[in-house]
Amino acid sequence: MLSMSTNNVSYNDQGGSDSAVEVGQETTPTSSNAGAGFGLFSTNFKKNDDLKEMLESNKDSLKLDAMKRIIALIAKGKNASELFPAVVKNVASKNIELKKLVYVYLVRYAEEQQDLALLSISTFQRALKDPNQLIRASALRVLSSIRVPIIVPIMMLAIKEAASDMSPYVRKTSAHAIQKLYSLDPDQKEHLIEVIDKLLKDKSTLVAGSVVMAFEEVCPDRIDLIHKNYRKLCNLLVDVEEWGQVVIITMLTRYARTQFTSPWKEDGLDENSETAFYESDEKKTKNGDEKKSYVMDPDHRLLLRNTKPLLQSRNTAVVVSVAQLYWHLAPKHEVGVITKSLVRLLRSHREVQYVVLQNIATMSIQRKGMFEPYMKSFYVRSTDATHIKSLKLEILTSLANEANISTILREFQTYVKSQDKQFAAGTIQAIGRCATNISEVTDTCLQGLVLLLSNRDETVVAESVVVIKKLLQTQPTQHSDIIKHMAKLFDNIAVPMARASILWLMGEYCERVPQIAPDVLRKMAKSFTSEEDIVKLQTVNLAAKLYLTNSKQTKLLTQYILNLGKYDQNYDIRDRTRFIRQLIVPNEKSGALGKYARRILLAPKPAPVLESTYKDRDRYQLGTLSHTINTKASGYLELSDWPAVAPDQSVRNVEVIEPVKEWAPSPGKTGKSKLSKSSDDKFYSDSGEEKGSGSSSSDDSSSSSEESSSEAESDEEKSSEESDKSSSQSEKSSSESDSEQKKTTKKPPQKKTVKPTAKDSDSDENGNVAKETSSSSAEETSSGSESGSDADSHSGTEHKRTKSKAKLKMEVKSTKVVSLLDLDDFTPTPVTRPKTSVLSPSLLGDLEGLSLSNNSSTIQVSCPAFVPEKSHDLLHRMTGKGLSAQYQFPRQPCLYEPTMVSVQISLTNTTDHPLEQIHIGDRSPTGLNMHCFNTIECLLPEASVTVSLGVDFNDSTQAANFQLCTKEDQFSVSIQPAVGELFLPATMTEQDFRKEQGKLLGMNESSATITMAAENTTRQPISRQVATVANLGVVPSGQDNIHRFAGKTASSGAVVLVTVELRESSAALITINTEKSVMGPMLLRDLKRALARA
Repeated sequence: MLSMSTNNVSYNDQGGSDSAVEVGQETTPTSSNAGAGFGLFSTNFKKNDDLKEMLESNKDSLKLDAMKRIIALIAKGKNASELFPAVVKNVASKNIELKKLVYVYLVRYAEEQQDLALLSISTFQRALKDPNQLIRASALRVLSSIRVPIIVPIMMLAIKEAASDMSPYVRKTSAHAIQKLYSLDPDQKEHLIEVIDKLLKDKSTLVAGSVVMAFEEVCPDRIDLIHKNYRKLCNLLVDVEEWGQVVIITMLTRYARTQFTSPWKEDGLDENSETAFYESDEKKTKNGDEKKSYVMDPDHRLLLRNTKPLLQSRNTAVVVSVAQLYWHLAPKHEVGVITKSLVRLLRSHREVQYVVLQNIATMSIQRKGMFEPYMKSFYVRSTDATHIKSLKLEILTSLANEANISTILREFQTYVKSQDKQFAAGTIQAIGRCATNISEVTDTCLQGLVLLLSNRDETVVAESVVVIKKLLQTQPTQHSDIIKHMAKLFDNIAVPMARASILWLMGEYCERVPQIAPDVLRKMAKSFTSEEDIVKLQTVNLAAKLYLTNSKQTKLLTQYILNLGKYDQNYDIRDRTRFIRQLIVPNEKSGALGKYARRILLAPKPAPVLESTYKDRDRYQLGTLSHTINTKASGYLELSDWPAVAPDQSVRNVEVIEPVKEWAPSPGKTGKSKLSKSSDDKFYSDSGEEKGSGSSSSDDSSSSSEESSSEAESDEEKSSEESDKSSSQSEKSSSESDSEQKKTTKKPPQKKTVKPTAKDSDSDENGNVAKETSSSSAEETSSGSESGSDADSHSGTEHKRTKSKAKLKMEVKSTKVVSLLDLDDFTPTPVTRPKTSVLSPSLLGDLEGLSLSNNSSTIQVSCPAFVPEKSHDLLHRMTGKGLSAQYQFPRQPCLYEPTMVSVQISLTNTTDHPLEQIHIGDRSPTGLNMHCFNTIECLLPEASVTVSLGVDFNDSTQAANFQLCTKEDQFSVSIQPAVGELFLPATMTEQDFRKEQGKLLGMNESSATITMAAENTTRQPISRQVATVANLGVVPSGQDNIHRFAGKTASSGAVVLVTVELRESSAALITINTEKSVMGPMLLRDLKRALARA
């Protein structure tokens, strides 16, 4: 009551009369009779009279003030429905601001006060013709909010008129109204589909998201409506508002799964399997009778290319939508681009983290390698909520492998000590999963779990027992000591599940602990009546198994326990006892079943499989509510399987009839455009010149240029700023391109079909390599123009692209790729921005095909083909006074800095006393960039630990010298890298390999002819020998006698290409191309030695 009074005072202070109260609340009774008579249930008939008076006054200012206060009350969640009659009277007001607020109120309460709202229908219909677009949209919004079937025809007519409105905002509102009308009267579906079809052709980015949402609600199965608008939606996507992007991406994901063939056919082999990797190369080179290689549909590539820049969106939902699109549609070797974006989202709020981590958990089960470089991002923080901790634990467990298991187990050791008992129990289960999946650490995990049995926390002990029970089932013969140890701890364990697990182990392996099991049964007989039901059931089972295996010692005990169970309160225990008695104790009534008692009770049982709880979640589309709750939600649309044969792609071709242009180029005009010409003249003349350029692609260029110019000519909805920008860009483009192209005569207008060229598709698929020739440049411009023929800002985009290409031909100096677009590369590169040009989001798709450096974007870092297990001595135990150290190169991208080479160091304490404060001291040379491992506080005797180190060798084999220090001593050590360990493996096509090789001739080429060992004359041995020497990736080759390998130097990113050409009589030519003139000969020397050796 006190709070009510306070609210009333504050309300009156804002200008209300003394009798005014907040809507929905009563005044505090001030007189005794009022309080005694009615109290809270009294009815105040005068409340809100001041607002009603203000709404009925003749002054617009008072009405406006009243409406603002009413809207404020609604925003606070108060009920203002009783003011509806007073508000609806002002619906015809001439004051624009007042009318807007009235419409906002009516949208909120029109459904509740339908009768009064119907009285204003004529007013709303008049408002649909209002000159102000906001009033027209608001009137349609209110009209569609009146949920009365009788006005459905009026709503239908209003929606159809609004769909043809000049204002994109009104058209957007009509798309929203479609969904409301459909929910009110589903019989109108066919009429609404016609409106949706019309709005899908709309060029405005404001409308796109809303109409696709209406499409998803009304007719998600009508894929045929999307065919003609597919390319337009792809090109508009980057400029649509964020929530519209989410809806469009989700819809296009479903569309693509029905229209394109699977890009995973070539990626079907396990990427972690070496033999499968090499065998696939062999199969590709056999006689040509293999299946036809997969070629991605140009429209499929268009979707992937245009959604890729959205991975940098500020909106989390957009990033997750693009991630799920790549996961479900992209070739498996391209899915890695989503990794960094998803990891970036983990810095958001815990609600965002929860959804993102769920998606990552599902991905990490199928593709461990994607998130392994970012493993530290999934380490649990003390401030994380329990459900976030559990998800991170799940992901870390999925990422565990032989290389990183030691690091993960060290992390788990800390988690077990957590005060969050649920999280600690989850960690123990995760340790059990790691032990099951990685056989090398099973014994280590078991020993650690046994140590946890002495923990003071009952939850930890109980969970440890349960996990140990499952692990022992995998190899019970080796761990009888652990079973004995658990039996000794049995009296101290109180958690029922843990006690039941120990009893089950005793019964299952009673023959291996013949002396201990009967004693445990004796103890259980004493406490049987006070135990939990689950413990009683396992006690009965233990008694039955011991009766069958050791009846002399346990016969009386078993009969005693069976008698206790016979009269237990729980009927399950009574039934189990009767069943066991008839099964194991022979009597006259026993049937044939008694003969098989031993086979029934002591049958070998399969070991349990510890699986992730997220294993089956991939049946739902990532990023959906169904995936999050792991249950099919209402409205969920399942992704269809890839079609075996791609449907006809011509259904997406758009026919454009170009208008006859009234202008014509003068016959005597030369290639140079004069500056005195207007921007429009230059625009059209430039298009005409483009049309005539090139030889083989002149027709395509012509049609593209005509379409581009007609688009610019007919696009009248652009703002003045964009028009100025477009014309200025066209001036620059015209002046630059005229000097290179020749003028031809104008072709008559023609009807043509818009279709992406195959060449454009290939270039995109191979990594978006920039075209060098004039005809290729024109052809790519044509392809880009045709794909985005309906985009609003198309003319400006075309000429910006032409300008970029003209400058690219003159550019010789190597520059780094713009990092905004560098989503493929694991290594971030320095940003070089043009001084005069500004990159708008709509250009990202076009710039995707350009390469601004000699290092082509087609060169992508891949997983290592082979990781040698050879380790090198860093510090001998005699020299290190008992501290021994060895190092090896794991050939993984360095987590600390991309330019560094990752080094693993194994430290072992061979003394009989702990070594403290192990760390790295001084380094040389002084400029050596090294990421040191954290100080090891204490290394126990005979203990070993593996740490990671990052060293930037600066593309040199010069040794990295540093001091390895303990608390008392310092030891000078050095890491000498082989030249082959300074590379990162790369993948590219054979065409790109030849192109890069053509840039690295002369002094950048080293070659030698050798005699190969007889064992090294086939593909697989050659690949293995090269991969052993150098961390290079295999490049597919179409010739049996030529083997190609590619990589990049870790520090500078310089390309390294290796070619092994087999010749007659075991001879082979080894060629190495790299701009690193010192590294080339050194690598050649190592390869000669390896390939000549048997």
